Amino acid sequence: MLGVLNKVFDPNKRDLKKLEKTADSVEALASQFEALSDEELQAKTAEFMERHEKGESLDDLLPEAFATVREAAKRVLGLYPFRVQLMGAAALHGGNIAEMRTGEGKTLTSTLAIYLNALTKKGTHVVTVNEYLASRDAEEMGQLYQWLGLTVGLNQSGLTKEEKRAAYETDVMYSTNNELGFDYLRDNMVLYKEHMVQRPLHYAVIDEVDSILIDEARTPLIISGAAAKAAQLYVQANQFASMLNKDTDYSYDETTKGVVLTEDGIEKAEKAFGIDNLFDIAHVRLNHAINQSLKAHVTMHKDVDYVVQEEEVIIVDQFTGRLMKGRRYSDGLHQAIEAKEGLEIQNESMTMATITFQNYFRRYDKLSGMTGTAKTEEEEFRNIYNMNVVSIPTNKPVIRQDHPDLIFATIEGKYKAVAEDIRDRHKNGQPVLVGTVAIETSEIISNYLTKYGIKHSVLNAKNHGTEAEIILDAGQKGAVTIATNMAGRGTDIKLGEGVTEAGGLAVIGTERHESRRIDNQLRGRSGRQGDPGVTQFYLSLEDDLMRRFGSDSMRTMMGRLGMDDSQPLQSRMVSRAVESAQKRVEGNNFDARKRLLQYDDVLRQQREVIYKERMEVLETENMRGLVEDMISRTIRRTVQSYTQGESQAEWHLKTLLDVIHANLLPEDRLSLQDLDGKSQEELISLVQQEAIRYYNEKEAELTPERMREFEKVVLLRTIDTKWTDHIDAMDQLRQGIHLRAYGQNDPLREYQNEGFAMFEAMVESIDEDVAKYALKAEIRDNLERQEVAKSQAVNPKEQGTEKKKRMPARKAMTIGRNALCPCGSGKKFKNCHGAEAAQQ
Repeated sequence: MLGVLNKVFDPNKRDLKKLEKTADSVEALASQFEALSDEELQAKTAEFMERHEKGESLDDLLPEAFATVREAAKRVLGLYPFRVQLMGAAALHGGNIAEMRTGEGKTLTSTLAIYLNALTKKGTHVVTVNEYLASRDAEEMGQLYQWLGLTVGLNQSGLTKEEKRAAYETDVMYSTNNELGFDYLRDNMVLYKEHMVQRPLHYAVIDEVDSILIDEARTPLIISGAAAKAAQLYVQANQFASMLNKDTDYSYDETTKGVVLTEDGIEKAEKAFGIDNLFDIAHVRLNHAINQSLKAHVTMHKDVDYVVQEEEVIIVDQFTGRLMKGRRYSDGLHQAIEAKEGLEIQNESMTMATITFQNYFRRYDKLSGMTGTAKTEEEEFRNIYNMNVVSIPTNKPVIRQDHPDLIFATIEGKYKAVAEDIRDRHKNGQPVLVGTVAIETSEIISNYLTKYGIKHSVLNAKNHGTEAEIILDAGQKGAVTIATNMAGRGTDIKLGEGVTEAGGLAVIGTERHESRRIDNQLRGRSGRQGDPGVTQFYLSLEDDLMRRFGSDSMRTMMGRLGMDDSQPLQSRMVSRAVESAQKRVEGNNFDARKRLLQYDDVLRQQREVIYKERMEVLETENMRGLVEDMISRTIRRTVQSYTQGESQAEWHLKTLLDVIHANLLPEDRLSLQDLDGKSQEELISLVQQEAIRYYNEKEAELTPERMREFEKVVLLRTIDTKWTDHIDAMDQLRQGIHLRAYGQNDPLREYQNEGFAMFEAMVESIDEDVAKYALKAEIRDNLERQEVAKSQAVNPKEQGTEKKKRMPARKAMTIGRNALCPCGSGKKFKNCHGAEAAQQ
């Protein structure tokens, strides 16, 4: 019944009817545009751009624009798009996926939609799976766009910022998905707006869209930075913090667990680390490390707040008393505790920026794609990317024969049968393409063919350039090519002379992939443009997929029938059973990708807030208003935290004053008498007014121009530092959150709640640090914007191939044995804290 309903209400048929009408309107203009001279045809581009600027929509321009490209392709490339290619291009323009069989001319199809959307002058991106295909298509199809008056760019790794910016400014730019994602992340780490390379993301056409948006969507893009020095810094800060004395060097409030350095403590820090001003913007990390180390020593207690197990610091849940494995304290506190306990300080490299392909490509105003196989993942494309899959009919009927699977009892029997099949076809001059799931399989088949004396090529997707050349020759008479299923995607196999008579290209699959889409991709290599061809899959009961799903019943059946490896089982029923197994695996994989996206969506919302604020800092000349807001918010929170309780007798005004002097104002600005007898709101107002008055005095000493640049330096440095720490903390939370399921809690919900709380804390922390450095830092020659850490892009394909080495914890603070101890005791270091360090 469902099958009948699907035929009656098939949405693909509805889509095709609309596309056919579009194709009719383009074909109706063919003779008119054929009559135009080259100059008249080339002048159409400027005419369309002008008409679009005056209000005509791209849909209005579509028939004429498509007719222009169609005629130009015939003159420049010697190719004339078929009717089905016009339909495919219209589907792309509609922001959908055009599913077109291999050999149907997807690259030429895309030129029509690319040209039309490039008329907006907002930039159109053509995305390919590797740089070889990007440069090949940019060169070949670029001729057509340039002839029509459009500019063409190629974005590759290794280009300078200027070269990249020039590429992004072109009308049509070719790039890989990785490079686009990394450029976006790097753009949101620049220190000057002029260093950004991307324009707002307008329209993208993704070639092999299933490979990019599904196969590669499991792993996020990551830009990591080396933070080995931070580990060393925490060791130094820990050694210094262990020398400090309560009340004289720092004040601690039990109620709020607030701990801050006093003026004496600040002086000791400057003396110990050989610096003039701890609050100089150049010492942001040092100041932060000292504060966190102080917190680790004073407020965090072993076997109460945390335990040490197997050389790791594990957090103890305050409410349940349970160990929270996989969780780490954020903002450097965990590293400070590791230093305190003499453990290895983890995270010597840190994630500075990250994004999934799903969330990157959803930033485009319009997205489209093309592939030979997408229908099986239609639900995912619709749910995640809001794209429909439209199956475009072939230009000529498909006459390829797809034989039912052959199933053997053992892998050895299967490989032997595959080799014999290849040998027989090779004798008849029929070219054979052997698809394998693993590189090991390629080598086994290769060994068999070597024994038979059959010349063959082996491909395992290591060199894209030679890969494409080998795939191109795979259709020549007698050619035998062994390739992993995905090798050479995007390259057509054209049949050589005499091959049609030999039966066309034979495609042999050595096992079924867990995704039907990949199997269909392999099948689609044969029978292009009405050519003859044949496909045959060989399976065994020992294959991974068969082992996982229902091979026991088949083994029993083969045993009953007395079948051995010389008698394979060939049955449509078996093929259907394999397909249902594949559907289950595809469903599991879809759920995994959907879950990854749900987790990344938490970070996406936060990322957009931070990147927006960062962009505001880069673009706005005067950030004084934002800095004042941050100072006001910090003062309000600070006063409120020390003035809890009904009566003023319960307030902690002395500690409040210490905190204000340590973080916001010099000691001579406010006294305890100034604070006494005032309400909470009066205290807030008093401190805020004094802070702004002091800030005005600082600005008066400098020029307003220098103060504005100083504000930007402080804002960028603080936002970048805190955001980097936050991403790292979110990553740690993500890795351990699945354990919450054991407590009957939904890990995703827990991640959302805790991630939100951590983000709120980070925003408050940004306010506090900006307020602290804006008011306390001395402005000299520290007006240079600096990167938080040197960054490097991590290719998702190479991720996990090399394990990070952990750096050993080492004492790096160098104080001479005979020098005075920084603790202020007046004794020599060797007779004071140096002696304690030696005993440890």
